[in-house]
Amino acid sequence: MQLAAIIVSLVLTVVGVALICRAVAQIYRFVRLGQPVPAGSRTDDPKARTITLVKEFLGHTRMNRWGIVGFAHWFVAVGFLTLPPTLLQAYGQLFQADWVLPVIGGFLPFEMYIEFIGLMTVVGIVALMVIRLLNLPSRAGRKSRFAGSKAWQAYFVEYIILTIGLAILVLRGLEGAIHHVESYDAAYFVSYPLVLAFKGLSLSTLQTLIYFTAMIKIGTSLIWMITVSLNTNMGVAWHRFLGFPNIWFKRNADGEVALGALQPMTTAGKEIDWEDPAEDAVFGVSQVEQFSWKGILDFSTCTECGRCQSQCPAWNTGKPLSPKLLIMSLRDHAHAKAPYLLAGGGKTMEGEERATEEQLKDVPASALAEAERPLIGTAEENGVIDPDVLWSCTTCGACVEQCPVDIEHIDHIVDMRRYQVMIESAFPSEAGTMLKNLEKKGNPWGLAKKARVEWTKEVDFEVPIVGKDVEDLTEVDYLYWVGCAGALEDRAKKTTKAFAELLHMAGVKFAIMGGDEKCTGDSARRLGNEPLFQQLGQENVAMLNMAYGEDDDDPETKKPKSSKKIVATCPHCFNTIANEYPQLGGEYEVIHHTQLLQHLIDEGKLIPVTPVEGLITYHDPCYLGRHNKIYTPPREIIAKVPGLRNEEMHRHKERGFCCGAGGARMWMEERIGKRINTERVDEALALNPDIVSTACPFCLVMLTDSVNGKKNDGQAKESIQVVDVSQLLLESVKTPVDPTGESEQVDAPEPEPAK
Repeated sequence: MQLAAIIVSLVLTVVGVALICRAVAQIYRFVRLGQPVPAGSRTDDPKARTITLVKEFLGHTRMNRWGIVGFAHWFVAVGFLTLPPTLLQAYGQLFQADWVLPVIGGFLPFEMYIEFIGLMTVVGIVALMVIRLLNLPSRAGRKSRFAGSKAWQAYFVEYIILTIGLAILVLRGLEGAIHHVESYDAAYFVSYPLVLAFKGLSLSTLQTLIYFTAMIKIGTSLIWMITVSLNTNMGVAWHRFLGFPNIWFKRNADGEVALGALQPMTTAGKEIDWEDPAEDAVFGVSQVEQFSWKGILDFSTCTECGRCQSQCPAWNTGKPLSPKLLIMSLRDHAHAKAPYLLAGGGKTMEGEERATEEQLKDVPASALAEAERPLIGTAEENGVIDPDVLWSCTTCGACVEQCPVDIEHIDHIVDMRRYQVMIESAFPSEAGTMLKNLEKKGNPWGLAKKARVEWTKEVDFEVPIVGKDVEDLTEVDYLYWVGCAGALEDRAKKTTKAFAELLHMAGVKFAIMGGDEKCTGDSARRLGNEPLFQQLGQENVAMLNMAYGEDDDDPETKKPKSSKKIVATCPHCFNTIANEYPQLGGEYEVIHHTQLLQHLIDEGKLIPVTPVEGLITYHDPCYLGRHNKIYTPPREIIAKVPGLRNEEMHRHKERGFCCGAGGARMWMEERIGKRINTERVDEALALNPDIVSTACPFCLVMLTDSVNGKKNDGQAKESIQVVDVSQLLLESVKTPVDPTGESEQVDAPEPEPAK
């Protein structure tokens, strides 16, 4: 037995080590196929990046959002990284059954740690196996987050870990028996029952069992190593190695996920100069090798856990997009195409082959066939990603928020959209009207610029306009950026008027632009039309800087960010101005209207007094919540309004469900599956609320449309309202009317300018 164990273990070791070294080299060369990234964008502040990595791993900060799953996975992950000394001991036991590790062998804290982690690894992997079995796609269908994952790979890894964990505990029991542990010993506090079970065996039997069990432990470990080495696209195994660099190289060194701003377009690792783009500039992604090396690393790191899929509004409403399946498709395509690319293969913009026949002569036929597949194409075209998958995305950020290894799905989706829009002009036709309106009129509805200020005639107080009523923005506390929807869409205008009236009542000095402002470009950018976003954004930044009295040619006129305060009612405008305009030279202090209203309530400048009776449920706008982490202010406002009883929908805050309007979907028709806004309204109506509230004009439109449809079908009560939180606050702040019909006077502090 000893001879057989030694031969089997050493042969597997030689093969396994050789293959794993080859696999690591392959993956390294494979990741390097991606395009470079702007200098320093992934390596800035190495200390902060290292701290982020340690926090995310040791704290399992992203995994632990899933309760028992995170707890179980922590022990499995820690066991994988800290139990290799038991593998080394097993090698020694092949040659001497009672061999112990030098120095740390017999050290009580180490022995107790091995016992505890060995047990918890077994418990943890059993828990994960049960969870997987309870969520089998054959039972749950699309509701299973494992739908589409490669089941055999997951089962293989899980059973390997279980076998190794059990082998560790059995070896511990055999070690205790062969070392003559006669009574309870803390070093064997877990395996002591096994020590007792093996105690009566003869020395030769114990030795044979140790040789056999050590071979099982080593052999199982090496079989795992050989298997993953031969399957470099086996994310469920490789994520335990690639997850560390993927987290370290994440977009934000401070640990924030890749949400908020979209990244500027780059070519060959440099931002594109839109005034004079290089002749060989690549616009967007049309071939997998045009993704950055971080993108290639993202694809390889995917562990197929399906957390992104379980939260995706498109997948949950019957559409073909699953963030997990998209990343898996890109990964498998990239790995299959890698031999062709590593041989120098690739196509020019004109579709001509870069490599010679001599270079490609040894490339497998399968890789050559994979190279001919279009990245975006229908099933008939043998495309890697179907266009319906690409255009189903609302960029809500649920996938990025949930991913435990920091994959940046939205960036990759938008990069593919950019090529489709800018080069192929291939995008949903109805979005073309929106783009034309933005180009010609500066707003998605194609209305004249004078229409932007028409709402000011519908309020009974003066709304100051920059350049007309105030010379520049130095005379006011805030610029109120009304936005296209807030100025032009009838339902959103109610929010605009309510917020303006609240500012007026609170004595806040504010002003609006006079109609010369353009759409911030949010929808254009997320659709993929980067040049149009650049044009709109640069015009707005120049106009804003002028309104703040700045001269772009005179650095002495530049004002600090804190003196340039902008408040917006639209989260899309808020996100773009706050997070993306700095890319264009526009540095402003931007807040959302719910933040300012909460501040004014806290200061006593707005006092909710009139009860607004009813059950209310609040819908989190994706670009306010997930993208910018603003969850509390709207809820604080609702809590301050007397009479309201708030009840959360099942999916809220970080796990909130999209309304369906983001990612330029506001301007595209839903033709596949259930409408996303209908799914969200169904969830709200399950609570039987009197009021559905939100804090975004896009959400307001989408939810109102669905609620009205439900009313017409008799599925919702006629009295239900869909309103912005500012409308609720205004209703409560207004002086109540007594039964005699005369206004009651409410004592309130004299309004002061907002700080």
